[in-house]
This record gives sequence, structure tokens and C-alpha cells, in this order.
Amino acid sequence: MTHDIETIVVGAGVVGLACARALAQSGREVMIIERHDAIGTETSSRNSEVIHAGLYYPRGSLKAQLCVAGKQALYAYCADRGVNHRQTGKLIVATDDSQIAALHQIQQHASRNGVTDLVWRTAAEIRACEPALKCVAALQSPSTGIIDSHALMLSFLGDAEIAGATLALNTHIVSGCHRDGLYILDTVDTSGEEMQISCKELVIAGGLHSQTLAHAISGIKTETIPPQNYARGIYFTLGGKNPFSTLIYPAPEQAGLGIHLTLDLGGQARFGPDVTWIEKPDYSVDENRRTDFAQAIRRYYPDLDETALQPGYAGIRPKIQAKGEAACDFMISGPRSHGLKGLVALYGIESPGLTASMAIGDHVCHQLSPSLAEKEAH
Repeated sequence: MTHDIETIVVGAGVVGLACARALAQSGREVMIIERHDAIGTETSSRNSEVIHAGLYYPRGSLKAQLCVAGKQALYAYCADRGVNHRQTGKLIVATDDSQIAALHQIQQHASRNGVTDLVWRTAAEIRACEPALKCVAALQSPSTGIIDSHALMLSFLGDAEIAGATLALNTHIVSGCHRDGLYILDTVDTSGEEMQISCKELVIAGGLHSQTLAHAISGIKTETIPPQNYARGIYFTLGGKNPFSTLIYPAPEQAGLGIHLTLDLGGQARFGPDVTWIEKPDYSVDENRRTDFAQAIRRYYPDLDETALQPGYAGIRPKIQAKGEAACDFMISGPRSHGLKGLVALYGIESPGLTASMAIGDHVCHQLSPSLAEKEAH
């Protein structure tokens, strides 16, 4: 059988676009399929827009490796392409002595991951530069920053299109199969028009929907598809003058990094996200969470006026693990994992997915390189 297009990337979030860019620039004929009417409307546009340093992840994990490599690539790319960003740094704070051990653990993790620029700050040093912040000690991460995620996605898309890639919006994949070495996808657009399209290589970068997509394609073994769980996080913005000049993170929690303070490129402060496990995607923001947020924030910002917290937005993390289970690594499932030539499926690409996006794109391109695919097939 002949294919309609060489490579299809499903999902036009920041990771899907980074994959499409890398694949198109490698000389492949690429089509990006997106179910919505614009790029990056889900996880990619509902996060903190932080460029992470790579502090928290276990040594050797994909999150650690791809975050550190992706951070370096992203800073260089943004500087070269004029994508708006700022290397703000961040402070990870201990609000009482019992949390100092956790900061030491973070520093150890960071060092094992190749992040050796963390600096200890005393309470007096913090008061001198951030007088509104209460803590007994802090770790400063100079290589943390913030970015305009939409501008980044537009730049990735532009690069991919210059290299010959095409984008199909409003296109939903209903089902598919793997047959005679091809991936045959049944799609429908918003007008109800159905179309079948085939490809030699398929990249599933569907974010919240990657597992659903994989289950819809016959030939992908069910046992190679991980569980699909969702954790919603909501944000509150801070009305009035922002008293901070850097990002503030409390000692991390099991399912996330706590109610931290980040800045947008305009200098507005926002707090979040929290963690609520949900059964299906739901972007509602519960204003009743304001008091809980205020209590958490006052541990490091005691002068917070609760009435200054305004409901912001919600984002959803695509989780492989369930509530109460240990955090999982990124799962980038290539031919060695599932036994199908030409398929890479990305699962559980939550934070630091934006930071790691360029490194993920290169990793996926490597997974699909002929030499690697042939090696894995044997």
C-alpha cells in the first residue's frame, strides 16, 4: 500500500509542534492534525509558563534529562528567534526549620541532574531583596525563567511550515488501524465531513487525550498503553501591586510543587496551581478555594490581603499515576516498547513538558530514525 503522507503528528500543543518541527526539519513530509480550531488551546495554554531548571526529577529520568537539555535549547532558541522570555530566577523557600531537609534533597537531586548553580540564601539575605517574603532559608535557582508560550508555539509552527509541514485544524480522529506497515486514520471535521488518511509514521502527542487516541487505533496493544488520569490545578491572580521580583516556590508536595507564585511577562503575580484529582477534563475555577489558597500563601507571604486574590484559570495535568501513587516519569513509547515500526506515543507529558519540548522533539525524531527503528525491530 502507498501512504498519503509520510508522517502525521496528532496534537498541536507545544510538544506536538516541537515534534513536528524536528521531524519536518529532518526532511520528512509532515502533517499536524489538531482537533481544535487553534493551536495550543489545552495544557499548553493553561500552565505557569515557567522555564524549569530541572531540580526535582530523579536522576536518569526522562523528565530530568529532557528538562535540562530542553532548558538550554529553549533559552538559546528564544534569544535567536526573539521569543519573549525572561530569566527571572526563583526562590524555593523553607517557611520553618522542618523544611530545610527538603531543600537539601532538592539540591542533591539538582546536582545529580547537572544543575549546579543553586545558591543558598539566608533569611536576612531574602529580606534584603524580597522584604514581603517570610522564610527561614531558601534555595535560589538562577536558571529558572518565564516565557510567552503562545509566541513559542507560533514560532515552532512557523519553523515546521517553512520546512514543508502542514496543519489541519478542526480535525478529530475517530478511529484507526495499523495495516500493511501503514497507519490508517479515520477523521471527521467540524462540518461532519469524513476522511481517511494514511501515513508511514505516526506520533501521538495528544496531551490529555493520548491514551484515548491510542486505544482508538487497532494494532496498538492495550497493555502498552498506560492508565489515564487527570489532576486539575487552578490559579488565582493577585490584584494591585506585586511585591515580588522573582518566582516563589514552597517546599514541594507529593502531586505538585505547592501553591507557588509566578509572574507573567507583564509583571502580574499569580498563585497556583493546587491539585484536585478529577474524572474527566473540567476547567472550572471554584472561587471558594480562595480562602484555602490564602492560608497556603500566607506561610510565605503573611501580609497577603485575601480580597486581592482574583479567580484566574484552570489547567489539567495528564497523569499516568492515580491519586496517592508515586509520580511517574514521561512515557515516550517507541518501537522498542510496543513493537510497531513508525509509531511514537507520548503519555503523561505534564510539567516540565513546555521546558523540555525541544528536547522531546529531538528524542521523538531519534526514535523514528531508520537506523534506530531497524535496531529496535531486531
